[in-house]
Formats: sequence, C-alpha cells, structure tokens
Amino acid sequence: MYEYISGSVAEIAPTYAVVDAGGIGYYINISLQTFSAIEHSDRAKLYVHFSVREDMQTLFGFATKIERELFRRLISVSGVGGNTARMILSTYTAQELQNIIATENAALLKNVKGLGLKTAQKIIVELSGKMLELAASDDMPMPRSAASSETYDEALAALTMLGFQKTASEKALQAIMRESPSIAVEQAIRMALKKL
Repeated sequence: MYEYISGSVAEIAPTYAVVDAGGIGYYINISLQTFSAIEHSDRAKLYVHFSVREDMQTLFGFATKIERELFRRLISVSGVGGNTARMILSTYTAQELQNIIATENAALLKNVKGLGLKTAQKIIVELSGKMLELAASDDMPMPRSAASSETYDEALAALTMLGFQKTASEKALQAIMRESPSIAVEQAIRMALKKL
C-alpha cells in the first residue's frame, strides 16, 4: 500500500521515528540500523512495510530497500513477527545477516534477544535459498569469505577516514568485491576512489 514516507523528522528514538509528511505525523517503528542512518537528519525517506492485524495497524520503516526486503523475508517465516524481525535487523546489518544465513550459523543468530535456537534454525532453513536469490539482485551484496570480508572492512575504514560517506563507500566496495572477490585492500581502495 505505501512504498515510502518522506518528510521532516519530528521525533526520533532508537525504536521509532515520527515523520511529518504534509502535516501528518507518521509513527514508524524502526531498527537500530535505520536509526543510525537518520538520527542526525532533519528530513528522512523511509521505505515502509504496513502491517495490519485484527487489533492493530503498524508501520515499519527502513532506510534502505534491502533492509525492508530482509524484514519481509524474515516475517515470512512462521513464528517470526514484526518486532522479532526488527530486533534481528537491529542486532545485525543486512550483510552480517546474509553471512549468518549463508554459513548456517544458528548459534550466532540466536544471540538476538528473544530468539531461541529452534526459531534461529528455522529462519536459516527457510531463508537460505531466498538469500541467494536476493543476493543476485544488484543492491544486495554477496556473502563474503572471511578474507574478503576483512579486505572489505579495512577498505571501508580507510575510505571513511579519508572523509567519504559510509553509504557511498559501501556501495562502491560492494560493486568492486562482487567483480573481484579476492582483491587486495590497496587495490580495492584505489578502485573505490575512482568510483567515488
């Protein structure tokens, strides 16, 4: 029903944001990832998921379409509600969650508050195929090996220290890592500088 809500940030907390769009204040439940992305902004554009239950209607908002898509995939698993999915996305970034599912690390996933081992295993079983399908899209980074993950993290830290925006740097590095997964840190930084 709603694709996104864009407007001025009237109020913000780690779990919700009130976005004033045309004089109407929308109370939107958010994850910590989204909070980090918009906490210092006067205006925000949140991609929303509108949840309707017998007793309540809720808006969940996300800074990126990827995070919203992950949320939707998480709530498609029976036993995982909106608040649990939001808690998972508050604990792990989209990249980390994708790696946890790709490596079938239920022990790490159950570290999420309120998530048991059985539910964590169920999420991994039900979403492992769907994650590969999501990774095939250009927006979603592919799962990385420990070595390429280290390269990515080091290159991202260097670009951030050089004063480049984190989101732009992430996008550039993800594109580079997708083409050359075993690239060296220096080379990744050099290629990213050309893209930024």
